[in-house]
Amino acid sequence: MSDYQPTQSSELTYAQQLSAEVKARVLPITEESLKLAAFLIRSGQLVVVPTDTVYGVAADPANAHAVERIFAAKHRPRAKSIQVLLDSLERLPQLHLSLPQPLDRLSAALLPGGFSPIAQARESTPLATVRREEDGSLTQAIRVPDSDALHAITAVTGPLAATSANLSGEESATSAWQAAAALGDSVALYLDAGPTPGPVASTVVKAAPGAALGIDVLREGVISRSRLAEIISYPQQ
Repeated sequence: MSDYQPTQSSELTYAQQLSAEVKARVLPITEESLKLAAFLIRSGQLVVVPTDTVYGVAADPANAHAVERIFAAKHRPRAKSIQVLLDSLERLPQLHLSLPQPLDRLSAALLPGGFSPIAQARESTPLATVRREEDGSLTQAIRVPDSDALHAITAVTGPLAATSANLSGEESATSAWQAAAALGDSVALYLDAGPTPGPVASTVVKAAPGAALGIDVLREGVISRSRLAEIISYPQQ
């Protein structure tokens, strides 16, 4: 057994080293850091990104191994789904996704913003994030955040698989540094755009033809149930 006992000085040096390593991973959004983010995403690595609610940990949604890294980094149960971040609803056909009624109407009114509808996916979708429902159908939660910073990121990375940048069950991160404290070196890069409006997350909604208003609110977040009801109940032009 070693007789080595760390001194206060050696402990301080180690802490400084860890701090330097974390600092090197947290970068402001610049042309160079965006290029790095795109490279890392293509390489199957994880990148933390800002949204219009909280920070998210993101990966290539078509890379199953990269998506698995998200679950591992967060200690997230595999039964929980992962969203796909888009720059526009116009991306849906490219990903073989579609929005059933009345989610299409809600999305037109609320996106970009803190609304996450559950889209229908075809078997031909390239996404590794889709969920197989009990009836055999495929679904995918999507987000189009109202965030200029995220739009700059997705412009170079394309769509991103993402969920909140925190350990499962803990409070969502509203800063890149808070995310770094939670996820550490499991993430290759933290893109820092300052504090986000969180910690309240997006509102997740699925179509439910037999339910009131034809929807089921899976998670009430920044957009209230009353706001959803108001949009659905308003006469269409």
